[in-house]
Amino acid sequence: MKFTRRLLVLPLLALFTAFVIVSCTGRGGGDAEGGDAATIRVGSKDFTEQFIIGEMYALVLENAGLQVERKLNLGGTPVAQAALESNQIDLYPEYTGTGLLTVLKLPVNSDQEAVYQSVTEGYKEQFDLVWLEPSPMNNTQALAMTQKASDSLGVKTISDMAAKAGELVMIGPPEFEAREDGLPGIKEAYGDFELAEYKAVDPGLRYQALVDGEADVAVAFGTDGEIAAFDLVLLEDDKQLFPPYQVAPVVRQEALDANPGIADALNALAPLLTDEVMQQLNYEVSGNQREPAEVAKEFLTQEGLIEG
Repeated sequence: MKFTRRLLVLPLLALFTAFVIVSCTGRGGGDAEGGDAATIRVGSKDFTEQFIIGEMYALVLENAGLQVERKLNLGGTPVAQAALESNQIDLYPEYTGTGLLTVLKLPVNSDQEAVYQSVTEGYKEQFDLVWLEPSPMNNTQALAMTQKASDSLGVKTISDMAAKAGELVMIGPPEFEAREDGLPGIKEAYGDFELAEYKAVDPGLRYQALVDGEADVAVAFGTDGEIAAFDLVLLEDDKQLFPPYQVAPVVRQEALDANPGIADALNALAPLLTDEVMQQLNYEVSGNQREPAEVAKEFLTQEGLIEG
C-alpha cells in the first residue's frame, strides 16, 4: 500500500514542481532587466484595519498605472509573512511592533525610530524585504476608559490604574491575561497589582460593555474606531511598556526593482494615516457596517490621491 501511494505521489510531485517553476518565471516581481512588469499582488491580514489599508495600497498602485491583484484577508502575521517569503504576494501592510516582536523576535523597545530601524535592517538581512515609510498612526496596545469614569476615579495613566486596581474591573480578550504584553507585562512594569475582576470576553463585546458600565477599563488598540465614536480616554503608558505599532508597506525587493513606482505611490499615502483618521475609517466599517473597499476609495478620493 505504501509503495502504491509512493508511485502516485512522485508523478504528482513532478507536475506540481513544474507548475511552480512556470508560475514563478511567468510572474513574481517582474524582470528587473527589462520587459513587462508583472501584476503586483497586494495582501493583508484578517481584520478591519488591514482590509482598509490593503485596499488603499491596491487603489493607489492602480492609480499609478500598475496592475494589481488583491489577496486580502490572508490570515494572521505568520500567514502573511510566509506569503511574502514564498513569493505568493509582493507586499502587505505590517506593524513595526509586530515585525520587531513576532517576526524578528527582538526585545521590546518603545522608541519609534529605533524600532523602525531594527525592522528595516532585520527584514532586509534575513528576508530581502523592504519596509517603506511608516505612517504616524500607532495601533499599539492600550487601555481605555470612558471620560466620565476617568475623571471621577482620577485615572489618567496606567500608573494611576495600577494604584487603584483593586477597585477596577477590566474587560478584554482572554489571551490578554497571559500575553507578555498583556496583564503579566503590565504587572512587571507597573507593580504586581490585583484587579477587582478581569472579564474575558470576545473582542467585539469590549466597548459596549465599557460604555454600559459593566467594566471600568477596556483592553484596546490605539486606532480602534470605537475610541473616537464613544469619546473614550486612552490611559497614558507613562512607563512606556508597549512598543510602537506604526503601519508601513513591507515589499519584496524583487518587486521594487521591477516596479520602482511602488515606493513613490505608497510613500505618498503614508503621512495621511494618523490615529484619528484610522479610528474614523475603522468605525465606518465596524460601527456603520460599510464595506472596507468603499471606505478606502472615499478617503483616497477626498485626499486627492485617486480620482473618484
